[in-house]
Amino acid sequence: MNKIDTLVSAVALTAALAAPHAQAFDLFGRKDEAPLREGYTCCNFHYEDDWISDSNYGSLPFIPAGTPVKLKSYGRYRMYVDMDGKPMRIGQDYGRAQETLEQFAEKMIVTADPKARIAKYPATVREAIRQGQILRGMTKEQTIIAVGYPQTDETVSLDAPIWNYWASSFAPYRVVWSKNGRIKAIHTDPVTESRMVYAKPE
Repeated sequence: MNKIDTLVSAVALTAALAAPHAQAFDLFGRKDEAPLREGYTCCNFHYEDDWISDSNYGSLPFIPAGTPVKLKSYGRYRMYVDMDGKPMRIGQDYGRAQETLEQFAEKMIVTADPKARIAKYPATVREAIRQGQILRGMTKEQTIIAVGYPQTDETVSLDAPIWNYWASSFAPYRVVWSKNGRIKAIHTDPVTESRMVYAKPE
């Protein structure tokens, strides 16, 4: 590469980095002018400071399902949002090869408030969701609202008989589905079970 080509490349990169997030996002091979969204959190979003990852580690504090959210702009594998008046970032850390950032946004930010659905669930399920936990007998919809979507790099299809989740980077748990689409079993260690599996009070 000669000096002129090097200079042109440097100028182009500088311009890209200075561009708004939606434009810079397109430079990395994504859809041009990806649409912004406004709605509600699909599920309980676990966070650290202002960061929400698609790993959705269950040990972290969470923002409840149905929280108003507005997608302001895109970055590289991340979305910049206003979440009930607070600026947050949602990152596609693990599922980049399985879905586009736009597809990720569509499932994370929903137009229908899930609180309306939650209100119709049995009391035990509502309480489990309120605590960010799951229990045997839950449907797939209830499970997603409670603990989010499993990482798409490990659970490529929601039709899979087992979904892989993480309470932390060292604490995996597996949700096993029955043929009727309800949780049949939850496999993990005792500590993670006490954290992620709802136990109805005696």
